[in-house]
Amino acid sequence: MELAIGLILGACALGAGLAMIAGIGPGIGEGNAVAKACEAIGRQPESKGSVTTTMLMGCAIAETTGLYALVIAIILIFVAPQMLVDILVNTMSQLPK
Repeated sequence: MELAIGLILGACALGAGLAMIAGIGPGIGEGNAVAKACEAIGRQPESKGSVTTTMLMGCAIAETTGLYALVIAIILIFVAPQMLVDILVNTMSQLPK
């Protein structure tokens, strides 16, 4: 029983860590977007308003991926272990002795 609980906790922690790898993508994507926006503004300063607006909208959409990953990681750390342990305990208590 203790081994099963340990496996549940370890798997949840590993899953949370893997979910947070998704935070790398938005960081790289937003960095590229800002770099290209700066290049575009440098080439055509009169298009600053439309380039900035489009860049900010794209960065906001890209950031949602990281936020979803953060929510999943928080659920895996704080909610899932207790639910899974409760399921395990209930299942073990219903087994014939």
